[in-house]
Amino acid sequence: MQLVVARIGRAHGIKGEVTVEVRTDEPELRLAPGAVLATDPASAGPLTIETGRVHSGRLLLRFEGVRDRTGAEALRNILLIAEVDPDELPEEEDEYYDHQLMDLDVVTADGVEVGRITEISHLPSQDLFIVERPDGSEVMIPFVGEIVTEIDLEEQRAVITPPPGLIDDQAETVSTRDDSA
Repeated sequence: MQLVVARIGRAHGIKGEVTVEVRTDEPELRLAPGAVLATDPASAGPLTIETGRVHSGRLLLRFEGVRDRTGAEALRNILLIAEVDPDELPEEEDEYYDHQLMDLDVVTADGVEVGRITEISHLPSQDLFIVERPDGSEVMIPFVGEIVTEIDLEEQRAVITPPPGLIDDQAETVSTRDDSA
């Protein structure tokens, strides 16, 4: 099984280092020197990590064969993918791999169908579920405990308690302001 473990950011310096957006809880294992990672797009890889270091709170990597800023810039926005044993599960009870969450049905706590998770966007502040609604439109749902109250892998569903306006259609929103005053 393959999992996205990082996204390559901008070049750092002139010797081929790049910043990376870490998408794994185990960077010391998955992004260590010597690790060989597949890429998306596949034509960019595989890439072998030569060195890694933390600079100003960011992980910097250098890959074998990339020696200058031009080579590093050519790698920008490439996803790094690691091979993982399919039986390996996250250690914490409330942690999930993206592949476990993809295609889950999303329903509200009272059972109203919202849609199906088609993508997970990893942002610096939080992760977002991109949910395709039955009518084909999309809605973004922050993957935070206050909103996503339950992940049931057996039933293949995510239960949410959305705040007002998160999944409501704009057309259905009714103004309660009284203009006659």
